[in-house]
Amino acid sequence: MDIIRLIEQEQINKDIPVFHQGDTVQVHYRIKEGNRERVQVFEGTVLKKQGGSSRTTFTVRRISYGVGVERTFPLHSPKIEKIVVTRKGKVRRAKLNYLRDRVGKAARVKEKGRY
Repeated sequence: MDIIRLIEQEQINKDIPVFHQGDTVQVHYRIKEGNRERVQVFEGTVLKKQGGSSRTTFTVRRISYGVGVERTFPLHSPKIEKIVVTRKGKVRRAKLNYLRDRVGKAARVKEKGRY
């Protein structure tokens, strides 16, 4: 078990900002198309964070052309170039699954005081 922990500790990315559920983040993700590689930005609200150590994942949701799009990212993936926190959200629960049923202004999360 100690060997597994050592390998996981090596894979952990140190330069990840602190963010929580309800925050609005921009995830700069590397995408490979054929022989080219480009960075795509996915911006949305963090619905949940789960897992631990190097297996941590987080789910980001945004509305694109009237359709809700969710994407789950591994937090310590080498494909994530950077994560930028644009807004801090004020929420009282760990998983914001109720946002899936809401549309428009009802789907907004209150903003925390300036950070």
